[in-house]
Amino acid sequence: MRRSTPACGEGSQVNLSVTITTRWEKSALSRSGTGCAGIFGLLRDARRTGADPTPRSRWRGIVPRLEILTELRPLREKAAYLAGLPADALVQALLTRYDPGAGIGWHRDRPVFEHVLGISLGQPAVMRFRRRRAGGFDRASAALAPRSLYHLTGEVRHEWEHSIAAMDAIRWSITFRSLSEKGRRMAPPEAS
Repeated sequence: MRRSTPACGEGSQVNLSVTITTRWEKSALSRSGTGCAGIFGLLRDARRTGADPTPRSRWRGIVPRLEILTELRPLREKAAYLAGLPADALVQALLTRYDPGAGIGWHRDRPVFEHVLGISLGQPAVMRFRRRRAGGFDRASAALAPRSLYHLTGEVRHEWEHSIAAMDAIRWSITFRSLSEKGRRMAPPEAS
């Protein structure tokens, strides 16, 4: 039996200590075949400079996106406190719904970001980690209980990739990111 999932931006709800209703503006919404995401705060400007069409061409910088939702600010403050960071250092919030069958492929967050704090919601998940070495990979994993917080920084942030396998139920995550030194150089002065 196929499960129906709410359309992005149609009053989908996530139960935290308070309920956040995701009333996203259309311009904040990204929809794929496996879920949807809203990005708030700062965003990398994907328009490339110069004539180089390769994916490794230089990015123009970091630009303001939509303001971080008022409903997310108390959660940002709590996450920042637990990570030992000032709340205003977390300049981007990503609210993502992963539909059944969706996962997160192996990746490292962009180098314009430093601290990555995530709150896993809905279903338990396992975050997998791998680091390339001669002859293969070092591997590790961490259980993500619903409403748990993870903090990627230092070696695990910069030397390890992470992923989450596809799941058979809807899962949500809220990710907050701070700028790295590189990101601060690229950001508008008011964001640094």
